[in-house]
Amino acid sequence: MTSNRDRPSATTATPAFVLVTIVVVAALIGGNFTALKYALDHADPLSVTALRTMIGGTFLVALAVGRGERFPTDRVVLARIFVVSFSITTVSSALLVFGVSRVPAGFASLMSSTMPLFTATLSLVLLHVGIRPLGALGLVIGFGGTAVLASPALGGGTELVGAVALLLSALAWAFGTVFMKWKDLSAVSPIMLVGVQLWMSASVLAPSALAVEGLDGTDWSIGLFVPLLYAAIPANAVTFSLIATVVRRATPTQAAATAYLIPLFGVFFGWLIRDEVLGRVELVGGLLVVAGVAVVATAGTAARDGLARQAAAER
Repeated sequence: MTSNRDRPSATTATPAFVLVTIVVVAALIGGNFTALKYALDHADPLSVTALRTMIGGTFLVALAVGRGERFPTDRVVLARIFVVSFSITTVSSALLVFGVSRVPAGFASLMSSTMPLFTATLSLVLLHVGIRPLGALGLVIGFGGTAVLASPALGGGTELVGAVALLLSALAWAFGTVFMKWKDLSAVSPIMLVGVQLWMSASVLAPSALAVEGLDGTDWSIGLFVPLLYAAIPANAVTFSLIATVVRRATPTQAAATAYLIPLFGVFFGWLIRDEVLGRVELVGGLLVVAGVAVVATAGTAARDGLARQAAAER
């Protein structure tokens, strides 16, 4: 017997709500890559990641408690939050910051736009959501664009390491997004969910940063804290709360649609603030990724969600 907790949510989101949320989240995350570049001028990657999770988590938990919410105590719920935490705000965030430290901000945002492609693939495997032929074509186009994007770095060196880290970051982010739909977490509000998620990540990242990097490379100045506050609250705490809200009211693929626009904002802010210029290969690869993701999103999915069928049969 499948419990109510494991069943997909029947609540749906209006197209306008999804679209507005996607644009807001994409704009906030797009600026995150440039903010992280400035923060990394004053601290090492793991330290930046740990600090942004601590600040973001404290902000959200305080906000949730101020709204009268209680800290979750159910072991099953906490275990599920930990899985989301480990995949999205621990592994994905750490790899993201590490990757950004080795490649330009605009290129990093383009690599992160591969996340919806991984989301569609994981939705097929975990949620049994079939992909129509046109959607499969979109996946091929998108992954082809990823190969084009990564091709300049195939010669080795720090760029290759950064590109691989960003791809693995996108994969971990996609898994956490699908997991939130696979294992329902509606007993906890999105604000408290992400706040606890970030605190769990900080409990792993902070000791790791101290052990691996120490504090010698950290410059405790305004040059660190201004970009760090942006990366911690608007680009981390707020965006993940909005994504968690969309996941509850829509599909993982719709939530992942945020990444369609991230490269546009990421490249724009990199050009505006840090004078970054992308080459022809990056532009072609980025266009292919965005085109592939757009095809996946508009192609629809086949009605083969095994979890939904089982839930309907038990009613």
